[in-house]
Amino acid sequence: MDYFVHETAVIDDGAVIGKGTKIWHFTHVMPDAELGENCNLGQNVVVSPKVKLGRNVKVQNNVSIYTGVICEDDVFLGPSMVFTNIVNPRSAVVRRDEYVETQVRKGASIGANATVICGNELGKYCLIGAGAVITKPVPPYALMVGNPAKQIGWVSEYGHRLEFDEDGRATCPESGDQYKLHGGEVTKSDD
Repeated sequence: MDYFVHETAVIDDGAVIGKGTKIWHFTHVMPDAELGENCNLGQNVVVSPKVKLGRNVKVQNNVSIYTGVICEDDVFLGPSMVFTNIVNPRSAVVRRDEYVETQVRKGASIGANATVICGNELGKYCLIGAGAVITKPVPPYALMVGNPAKQIGWVSEYGHRLEFDEDGRATCPESGDQYKLHGGEVTKSDD
C-alpha cells in the first residue's frame, strides 16, 4: 500500500485511495469512493459510495461525506461539519435515487460545525465560517457566515480578508497576490 490506514479504520472493497493519503481511527471508506493523493481523513469520518475527493483534501474529525458530494483539490472540511444529500428526508420514504449533488470547488474551506444543504456549489477558495448554514450557491472567494449564511466579504487564496480600493483592487497581505472585484465577482490578477 502506498497510503496509510489505521488498524481501526474500515476500507471497503472497491474504494480507490490515492498515494500518500492517511486514514485515521474509526474511519469508514465505502465502495466506489474515490480519494485523491495526499488526502488526510481524521478520526470517525465516513465517506459514502461515489464520493469523490481531489488531491490534498483535509477532512477533520467527525465528518460524514455523503453520496453526491464532490470535492476538488485542496478542500478543507472542518471538524463536525455536515453535508446533506436529500432535500426532503423522511425515515419511512426511501429516496436513495434522489441524492442531490454538491460541488466544493478547489481550495474551498468549510469551518467547524457548518452545514451545507445539498445542491449548492461552493466556489473556489471560498471560506465558510464556523457554524454557518449554506442554503444557496457560494461565489468564488466569498466569505460566508451565519444561519442562513450571508456573504460579508471576500478572501484571498491564503484565507485573508480582502479590502478593495476604489478601483476594485486588493492585495493579499500574506502572499502579495493581486485581486480584482468587478461586477460582483472576484478574480485573481495576473499582473
